This record gives sequence, C-alpha cells and structure tokens, in this order.
Amino acid sequence: MFDFAPGRYRNLITKLWQFALLGVGLLVLYILAVSFNFLWLFGGMPSLKALENPQSEVASEVYTADNQLLGKYYTENRTPIEITQVSPNVTSALLATEDARFVKHSGIDPRSFFRVIKGLATGNSSSGGGSTLTQQVAKNLFDTRGEKLRGVLGNVPVLKTVIEKTKEWILSVRLERNYTKQEIMMMYLNTVSFGNNTYGIKTAAKTYFDKEPWNLNVEEAALLVGMLQNPSRYDPRIFEDRAIQRRNVVLSQMQRYGFLTLDQEALYQKKPLKLDFSVENQNTGMAAYFRSVIRDDIKRWINEYNEENPGAELDLYTSGLRIYTTIDSRMQTYAEEAVMTNMRDQQRKFYEHWRGRNPWVVKNPKTKKYQEIPGFIEGKAKLLTRYKQLKADLDDDEKAVWAEMRKPHKMKVFVYGGRRNEKDTTMSTLDSLRYYKRLLNTGFMSMDPETGHVKAWVGGINFRHMKFDHVRQSRRQPGSTFKPFVYLTAIDQGFVTPCTHIVDRPTTFAHGEDNNGGPAWTPKNSNNKYSYRDLSLREALGQSVNTVSAQLIKKTRAEAVIKYAHDLGISSKNLPDNPTLCLGTGDVSVYDMVAAYCTFANGGLRVRPMIISRITDKNGNVLKTFTADANQVISANRAYEMLHLMQGAVETGGTAARLAGQYKLMEGGNQIAAKTGTTSNYSDAWFMGMTQRLVSGTWVGGDDRSIHFRTIELGQGGRLAMPTWALYMQKVYKDPTLTRYKPVPFRKPNNFQIDCGGYHIDSASRYIPPKVVVEDEEEILQ
Repeated sequence: MFDFAPGRYRNLITKLWQFALLGVGLLVLYILAVSFNFLWLFGGMPSLKALENPQSEVASEVYTADNQLLGKYYTENRTPIEITQVSPNVTSALLATEDARFVKHSGIDPRSFFRVIKGLATGNSSSGGGSTLTQQVAKNLFDTRGEKLRGVLGNVPVLKTVIEKTKEWILSVRLERNYTKQEIMMMYLNTVSFGNNTYGIKTAAKTYFDKEPWNLNVEEAALLVGMLQNPSRYDPRIFEDRAIQRRNVVLSQMQRYGFLTLDQEALYQKKPLKLDFSVENQNTGMAAYFRSVIRDDIKRWINEYNEENPGAELDLYTSGLRIYTTIDSRMQTYAEEAVMTNMRDQQRKFYEHWRGRNPWVVKNPKTKKYQEIPGFIEGKAKLLTRYKQLKADLDDDEKAVWAEMRKPHKMKVFVYGGRRNEKDTTMSTLDSLRYYKRLLNTGFMSMDPETGHVKAWVGGINFRHMKFDHVRQSRRQPGSTFKPFVYLTAIDQGFVTPCTHIVDRPTTFAHGEDNNGGPAWTPKNSNNKYSYRDLSLREALGQSVNTVSAQLIKKTRAEAVIKYAHDLGISSKNLPDNPTLCLGTGDVSVYDMVAAYCTFANGGLRVRPMIISRITDKNGNVLKTFTADANQVISANRAYEMLHLMQGAVETGGTAARLAGQYKLMEGGNQIAAKTGTTSNYSDAWFMGMTQRLVSGTWVGGDDRSIHFRTIELGQGGRLAMPTWALYMQKVYKDPTLTRYKPVPFRKPNNFQIDCGGYHIDSASRYIPPKVVVEDEEEILQ
C-alpha cells in the first residue's frame, strides 16, 4: 500500500507531462531536421515537384500503324497501367498480404509497427511487415536508401536505418495527401520487381502467363503477389515447390481477410502452376530487325528534341515514349511467314547442293571450276570478338587461343523449326562458325509507293542469333534489278523509245571506253549465248538480256545512269562509273531499291521511305508528327512507260513468268511489274515486284559472297528470291481486311499519249509497237 502526498503526486504528473511534451518537441524537431536536412546531417528529401511527378523508369513502346505493340526499349521492362486494367484478384491478394489496413491508415500504420515489434520480441516472424504500401511506394519511387539522399549520419549503421525509415514515413504522409488510395496502389503495382527484369504488374502478367493483367485468375494473382517478397527465391521457373508454397500463403491471407471462402482457398491451393513464361527483350517479338534499325533514328531525334527544348530530358529507355510506326502488323506477319517458308526451302536445297563439301569457294580462272578457299573458317574466326578477347587474356599465345576456340561448350543455335527456331547443342566456337556460315540469309521490305509508308520489314532469318540487318544496313550487288535505271536513262535522254527493238548481239567496250579501266570487255548473257534476235525493250528487260543493257549504257554512259539512280532514291556513293554498272555491279541496299522502284509505281514522284508516323510522351501528348517527303523526279508518262516495260518479266518467256502460272497472282485484272536479279557466281539473288499500291523487294544470299549455289537453276533471283515475294502477296491478297492492296491495274496518267510511228496502247494497257529492228548500234539513236 503506497501513500502519495497530493503535492508529490501532482509533481509526478507534471514531470510526466513535461517529459511527454519534451519528447513530442524533440520528435517534431527531429522530423523537421530530417525534412530540411539540418546541417547536411540527414541527406536530402525529394522536392514537392518530385512528389507531384514521381519518377520511375518507364519502357518506351513501339506500335504498328494498326496499334499493335511491336516491342519496347528499356533498362527496366516496365509499362504503367491504370487500376481499371488490373484484375480485382491482384488487388485483393496485395491487400491481404502486404497491407490489410491500407484503406484505414494515412501512410503510417502504428498497429502494424507495434505488431512487428511484438513479433520480433516473441520470435513470431509471420506476424507481418511494418511498412505500409505507401511507405514501400516512397522507397521504390524516391530511392530513400540510395547514395543521392544520404547525409553525414547516413554512414552510421543504426542511425542510417532510423533516418531512412523516417524519410519514408514523411514521404508516405505527403503521398497520402497528394494522391488517392487507388493511385498509390497503382504506383506500387507499376514499380515493383517480379524478377527476370520484369517490373510492374502488366509486364509480369505478360512474362509469366502471356496474359493481360485484367485476365489474371486467383491463383495467378496470388503467385505474382507472393513473389514480391523475394522474386529470386520464389522464381516459379526454378523453384516450383517453393513458389507454390508461397502462393498458398497468399491464398491463406486472402481467406483470412475475407477475400476467399475456406472452400475456395482449399480449391486454389490444390491447383498446379501453369506458366507460359517468355522473357520479353529486344530479341523477341515482331519486326525485331526493324526495331533495332530505327532505334538509332529515334535516338537522333531525341537528341535534337532535347537541344531544341531546354530542360527536356527525354531518354529512349526510361521516358516511356510511344513510337508509332508505319508497319502493319498483318503485313509484317505475312512477310515473316513468307520469308521463313521460302528460306527453309532454299536452305534445304543448299544443304543438298553442297552435301559432303564446304560451300565457301572461289572459281579457278583456268579450270572454271569452284574450289574451296583454304583457311576460310580460321580467317573468319580471327574477326570474332571471342578470338580477340582470348588473344588478350592468353598473352597472344596462339596455340592456347586455338585450343580454346576448338573446345566444345553448351550453346543454343538457330534451326528451322523447334521451339522458337533454336536448339540446345554442344559445339566449339569454330564449329558454330562453320554451322552459321552454311546458312543463307535474306532481307525483305514492302512499301506503299503513294504514302511512302513502310508496311513490312524482315532484316534476316533470326534476329536472336544473327543481328545484322539485310534491309538497310547491308549493301549487295543488285545484278539485273539495276537495269531499269539504265533503260530509264536511255529513254528519258532520247536514245530510244519504248517501242524500239534492239538486236541481242555482242557489244564490246574497249580499254578506256566509258572509264573501262581493264581490258576490252564484252558482257555475256546468263546462258553465255547470243540469239541475234531483235527484241523490244519490254522483251529485253523482261528476259533480262545483258547485251541490250550494254548497248544502252554504251550510249548513255555510266555517269548519267548514276545520276538517275540517285534521283530515284539510290543513296550509294560507290556505284561504279564504268560500263559494268549496266549489270548491277555497285552495292546497294534493299531499302534503297524498294524506295527507287516506288517512284515508277507513284507516277514519277519519289517518296522517301517513312517508318515512323508520330512520337508521344507517356501521357499521350504528341511530341512529333512525321510527314512524307516527296519530289517529282521523272514525268508520270515516263514512270508509266517503265511499268509497262517491267511487265514483260511476268509474261511468257519472262524471268518472273511463274507469278502468273504457279502462283496465280495475275487473276482479277491484276497487273504486276517485276525484275529479277542475279550476280556473277550467283552470290546475290534479288527480286523486285510492283503493284499499283505495294512495292516490295527481297535479296537472298550468303553473308559472305563466296558462299552461294553453283548453278543458275538454283541461284537465280527468280528461283531463290522471288518465292518470298509471291508467298507474301498471296497472303496479302487473301486478307479481306487489307482492301487497299487488292489486285488492280496500274493507273494510267491523264492524257497519256505517245507518238513513235504507230506505237500505241490498247484497251488492256499493252503496248502494240510497230516492228522496228535496230541492225546497227548507231540506229539506237533514231
């Protein structure tokens, strides 16, 4: 029994109040000191502006013209979404597991905090976490534990943790004042990591289940929420049992807080994992080559934008830009399918053609037979990064370097077929190089000549394993697909008309003639014969007669042809200024060739290829709209004449006649102008095909020019490259939604008239010329 005097009791109460007030005062001072970084002891705090605009790294997304996601550019794969796009199963699992009192507190939950203290004291680790969702958002968004916000006291172990927690409490209260509960929840779901470079619930749903977040069922939502505690530890691909156990804990929490019944909990806990796992990266998705090539274009634009807009800090990988391209997802799919179908077939033929022999060969000038290039693989190996790195690591010990290069190790290689077109195998570096050098590659591009919009782009057979783009980056000899520029020059400069006939006969260029720097040169036809027939220009171009092209360039000179090619869109500065140009000996890209051919289909109006239509910020504000760049470079009449000449290729006897017969592409009044191309030794096979509203081109060959077929039957453009174009167009024509690209005749210019001695066009748009035989080269001028 204790007896306290009234005065003594009063003094005790007074002292308690004084201590309480002192404690509150010190706490307030401490919070103010942390908030304002007193004497730089506590480190900085995010500004009010930062609170109003919380930053997180957001992936930039690339879309097709029909609004399909092509892919992303990112350092952290993250795509923010709204709460209306998230399944209630996710939010229920999150609340039950991470912060059941989320809707009741104002950023700090004393009950949760004291529950943690009690759990630590009793050893009950399952008592729950002390951080609210709001505190976790503050930590994720503003990096409260990073170096940037660390003060002098931040290096003291215990004080460091106390200060960091204090900052999170302060920020939590501020966040609660500035945002609704739903907004805070989505800040959390959009920023947390789910492992495997997957950030945010949208990306996680796609990565682990190939679903949109609004379609996640109860057990899927529970698995993803359960992973948040430790994504590596509960990775369902590697630790399935552990992941299921953690998922079931989340389901129990959902039952505990009334989101599930006992029966539902038992039902869902028995369900197995059904993953559909696929890590999204730059190697996957549609049009991977296209996305790789345009990345540098976008970066250049971003640099220009940031320079023109002081204070702008756009970044391709973190700013959440939306890049809308001209690619059509349907046409891109058809192009990729056509490429794979044709290339699989050609590769099978190539393997059979070279069975028992290596395909890297050179023709012996004396015997005219192909012989293997000695040391070819070893020479190519020396260009590899691995070889150079081994040289540095092994102090230039060549013996040791080659021993490592021959050592087998596990790897994935590209194959036609199999899961995602690849196969697990064991190979040495040299063996893998031998394997890949035996593969043919390709480039394909399709463009709308009127709008300039590029509709499909396939830069190779597999971007994951072979990243070099064969549409814009690669330049190869175009062979006979360059001949239309020769014909155009001769017609436009008045040397011939579309009704002129020229005899197929030898034409010799003397040493020094038209910059012919070598000995006298007499170009041969592909069959090494001369027919001595008189041929119309349409027949000559359609049958790809070399001697006619030679006779034309003999009059025009190579310099004039180069100018016309540049005017039409060929950007190469290395076109040979000599007679060999008439056979396509200068390196060009598929990109340029398609652009140049579009000028013929577009009435002489050159439109530069357009691959991006607009760019917006992450909120949808338009930052840039791109428009077509067009110039009239030849007359509409001249362009139409060239279309007529190139229709000869699809007629009987033409190099692309199979388009009408085998592929049935000339039905329904359709008109196609085309040109095949094959270079010496069959190193390059080309096909260019034009309809009124779609121009497409493709190249096929080995990455090294010494790797090719040995016969024209297998190596010519009409056999090796044309099937890709034909298969693609079949698919486009069969798609009822692609009405713009349905078969139609070429559009004839208004008031189109030609007077060359009875030459006219009939109702079927066919040229009916008088028979004019050019017996002498000089008569070409007439």
